Amino acid sequence: MALDQVLLLGSIILLAAVLAARLGSRLGLPSLLLFLALGMGLGQTILPFNDPSTAHSLGLAALVLILAEGGFTTRWDDIRGALPQAVLLATLGVGVSVVLVSLFAAYVLGLPLPVAVLLGAILSPTDSAAVFSVLRRVPLPARVRAVVEGESGFNDAPVVLLVTLATEWSLGHGPDGGIPGLVGLVAVQLVVGVAVGIAIGRIGVLIMRRIALPASGLYPLAGLAWAVLAYGVGAALHVSGFAAVYVAAMLLGNGDMPHRNATRSFAEGIGWVAQIGLFVMLGMLSNPQLISLRALAFGLGAGAFVTFIARPLSVLASISWFRVPWREQAFVSWAGLRGAVPIIMATVPLAAGAPQAGELFDMVFAFVVVFTLLQAPTLPWAARKLGISDGEDATDVEIEFAPLDTIKADMMQVHVPAGSRLHGVTIRELRLPRASVVSLIIREGEPFTPKPDQIVRTGDDLLIVTNGADRKKVESRLRSIASGGRLARWQDPS
Repeated sequence: MALDQVLLLGSIILLAAVLAARLGSRLGLPSLLLFLALGMGLGQTILPFNDPSTAHSLGLAALVLILAEGGFTTRWDDIRGALPQAVLLATLGVGVSVVLVSLFAAYVLGLPLPVAVLLGAILSPTDSAAVFSVLRRVPLPARVRAVVEGESGFNDAPVVLLVTLATEWSLGHGPDGGIPGLVGLVAVQLVVGVAVGIAIGRIGVLIMRRIALPASGLYPLAGLAWAVLAYGVGAALHVSGFAAVYVAAMLLGNGDMPHRNATRSFAEGIGWVAQIGLFVMLGMLSNPQLISLRALAFGLGAGAFVTFIARPLSVLASISWFRVPWREQAFVSWAGLRGAVPIIMATVPLAAGAPQAGELFDMVFAFVVVFTLLQAPTLPWAARKLGISDGEDATDVEIEFAPLDTIKADMMQVHVPAGSRLHGVTIRELRLPRASVVSLIIREGEPFTPKPDQIVRTGDDLLIVTNGADRKKVESRLRSIASGGRLARWQDPS
């Protein structure tokens, strides 16, 4: 195709996907299924596509961007307490699920043991694209959201290795060192990958905080580049690049960087582009009309086993140690969405020519479509029925800041969203540090200079000028009032 045709068709597909996302939101359907349907329509008409190797490479590249978006938009204060649970779910939980599904596939479905282990490895991971896009529309306690999102960010790393080794086994090449060697290799890759992400993330924050770029639009580009660099360094060192990019993006998104919210918004936009491209491509790769009844039955059977038996047991084995209430464990189990990751993993044996690889791909595709359609729309209902959310969780305050180069000060822009407890608080009750001042309030498009007794309202934008040393105090104070009201953390601002 000529470049002009590629641009024309690409823009049409992107706009169609955006409209599909809007339609899915109105109908309560997960957007990823509509993207898959769009890809299947294209693949069967004007854009036939049958290249598993290319699909695998492009899919991994899209996952890097999706994980970066997830890291940028994850609040460290939310995930910090849930990090041990998320890591255990991503490692021990994956291991439990692989073992259970492999036994089911071998002794119930009658698959050869290497193929059964391969199916178990493919079906075990939750999908970051599905989790990030679906779960963040559900009002949840921060700790529950953090567990599920953290798990989806970390479990790609061990699964990529497991699927690769299982594919080699199905081709007749057993893993070196047996099971202990495999566990050790996964642990080393994860630990070193996290260390690479921490190092790159901290270096990125340090450099971006100390230099003033000539245009604000360069900050989001630089932030995303640092995150992708972490993946590249991890891959070059033969460790988990997926863990590296997620951790680096999380440090960058929570660091003291200028235009942090703009960077998050940019990463979110790139994440949507990656999701759209990923699911459209996977839809083009599939041939649903060629899926046999055997593959459909095996896929749905394995999916039911994963959803109702293996997943709950893996959650129980991983987070029951932390005395997590059973209601939260039940929701975490139901929220383990599978999406693009299992389908991408199914392209590994397909590209390698492993035995029954085509049937495995069809089984995984059927499982993802049916069970995502079952689980994703019911998550808000499940949260309410389990009593972990009443649908009225407070909305966090939105804070943006930019450095003022000529003086040692920062200008902060604070938006008061609906549901914030900053509504009704006076400027005096903010109790900001002495060197910080609310210089302007913009209400319904009209700016004015506030007095100490001026009341903050929903929808207001506050412009606050503060010195660099007090900015963190101002931000902490505003967030505490936004969530807890005017008496929250009554502290001396001096």
